[in-house]
Amino acid sequence: MNQTANGFVVRPLGFLAVIIAALAISGCGVNNIPTYEQSAKAAWSEVLNQYKRRTDLIPNLVESVKGFADQEKSVLTEVTEARKQATNIQLPPDILTNPEAMKKFQDAQATLGGALGRLMAVVERYPDIKSGQNFLALQSELSGTENRIAIARRDYIQSVRAFNTEITTIPGRWWKAILYPQAKEMAAFDIPAEDQKVPKVDFSKP
Repeated sequence: MNQTANGFVVRPLGFLAVIIAALAISGCGVNNIPTYEQSAKAAWSEVLNQYKRRTDLIPNLVESVKGFADQEKSVLTEVTEARKQATNIQLPPDILTNPEAMKKFQDAQATLGGALGRLMAVVERYPDIKSGQNFLALQSELSGTENRIAIARRDYIQSVRAFNTEITTIPGRWWKAILYPQAKEMAAFDIPAEDQKVPKVDFSKP
């Protein structure tokens, strides 16, 4: 009877010793998952911030180039409609773990970026607009914003990669199972490798 009782005592103690040893071996790795998660969320906030900066610039930019010929004014409508589409997207609370919602958001932003590129190409045909001080100031601000967008996206992709790697490899996978079962892989932008480098965007070139 004593042996059975002792067995029941020893086994839990042995299991506890294994857990304590694992904690000691892993050290600060226990906190990697929440640390990487917060880093990715902060990077995502910066992505949203820079995209908002771009959409806020567009009304003034469109206003500054209204001297287009009638046959080319459709590009202004295209930009305006693309901006409306991008700003009207409702981001679900789970967008960071929802690849479908992330793709929808990315596609809308890509459509807007393409429309802006076509607008700048048309401006090249209008020296008076192209050389106007108001347009030049907006062009410079938009160029800087496009650079910041690309950098923010790159940083987000890197943060997501670190988080996803942590929760799918050992020992992070163990800590996820034990302490962070709610952690899910995050969705990243589908951007070519060359576009993840620090960009140099210059809308002043044809």
